[in-house]
Amino acid sequence: MSPATADRLLRRARQKERPHGRSTTKPGTLLKHSIPVRSFAQWDDERPGFTEVDLVAHCGESTRGEYLHSLDMVDIATRWVELAALPNRGQATVSAAIERCQHRLPFALLGLDSDNRSEFINANLVRYCDAQRITFTRPRPYRKNDQAHVEQKNWTAVRQMVGYDRYEGEAAYRALEALYVPLRLYLNFFSPVMVLVSKERNGAKVTKRYDQAKTPYQRVLNSPHIDDQAKARLRTQYLSLNPAELLRQIEACQGRLWSLALLPTPSVISDDEATIPLR
Repeated sequence: MSPATADRLLRRARQKERPHGRSTTKPGTLLKHSIPVRSFAQWDDERPGFTEVDLVAHCGESTRGEYLHSLDMVDIATRWVELAALPNRGQATVSAAIERCQHRLPFALLGLDSDNRSEFINANLVRYCDAQRITFTRPRPYRKNDQAHVEQKNWTAVRQMVGYDRYEGEAAYRALEALYVPLRLYLNFFSPVMVLVSKERNGAKVTKRYDQAKTPYQRVLNSPHIDDQAKARLRTQYLSLNPAELLRQIEACQGRLWSLALLPTPSVISDDEATIPLR
C-alpha cells in the first residue's frame, strides 16, 4: 500500500479525532423582520465603530445543561477585538456583555451586526441599541461570509486560546474572564493584522492584495475619525504595557482555566464522575 493510499483510507478516521465545537445556532424569529439585513458590500468599513459580534460555545461534546460562552466583538475598520466571558447565553447576559465591551472600546460603538440567533434577535437588545443610537443589523440567513471577520476571530482569539473543552460554573467563568484581560490587550496592542485591500478574479485564479500589517492600536492612531484625546489615552496605555509580561499572564490564566475543564458527561456517568478535571 502506498503512503497516498493509506492517507486516503485513513482520512475519515483522522477527521473524527480532530476536536471541533458543537453548533448551538438556533434562529430567532422574534423581531427578525424589524432588523434590517445587510450584506458585506453595504457595510461602512472606513469608519471605526461598526462591529460584528458572535458567541462561541464552550460546551465540549454535549450541548446539554448550562455552560460558558465567549462574546467576540470585532471592529471592521481597525480590527480591534473585545472579548467577554458569559456564564450562559441568556438575553440579559448577552446584552450586559455587549455593554461591557462597548465601554472598553477606544471609540464610540456605531453599529452592531449579529447573527440570526435568539440571543441577539430579541426586544431586549433592540431596545438597548435604540437607546444608545447603535445601528443594529443582521446578516443574510445561511451566508457565513457576511460575518467573515468575527468568524475568523472566533478561531484565532477564542478557539486557539481556550480550546474545545467544556466549562461551567462560577470558578470557570472567573478564570475565563481573567484570561481575556491580558489577551485583549495583547491582541489589540501587539498582534499585527493584514487587511484585504482588493480581490481580482481572472478565470479560476483569484489574486488577493493586502495592506501592510499593523496592530489594531496602530490602525486606531491612523484613523482620522478618532479624536486626539482618545489617541493620547491609548498612547499612555501602550507605554505601560509589556508584551512579554502579557504573554506570561496569558499562559498562567490558560493553565488555571484548563485545570477546570470538564470531561463530556453522558447520562451513564454519575454526577461525581462528571466533574473529573480534564487536565
